[in-house]
Amino acid sequence: MAMKVLNLYAGIGGNRKLWKDVEVTAVEIEPHIAKVYQENFPNDQVIICDAKEYLLKHFQEFDFIWASPPCPTHSRFRNLWKGDGKHITNNNKVSGSSFRLPDMDLYSIINL
Repeated sequence: MAMKVLNLYAGIGGNRKLWKDVEVTAVEIEPHIAKVYQENFPNDQVIICDAKEYLLKHFQEFDFIWASPPCPTHSRFRNLWKGDGKHITNNNKVSGSSFRLPDMDLYSIINL
């Protein structure tokens, strides 16, 4: 019986390329990106929804959970990220409305 893997924040499946002999459920929130993933891995089940919401409802169904969330709120990139798909150039400095606290909620999935 193949190991059941939950692939959260699946993207187009870059991390999936090296996994062999596993049954994968991939979760991606962006439909156009999920479509590319499905084309790359037609045997995987692809779910289009919020990864954290899916995880909370289904984590007990899997043998292994892989999560590689995007990092605009908890890396140096947060200094440049506006949150609406646009970048703040401002010479790489955080000021005024461009400042955002890191979203530490992503680390909560480690404890499941």
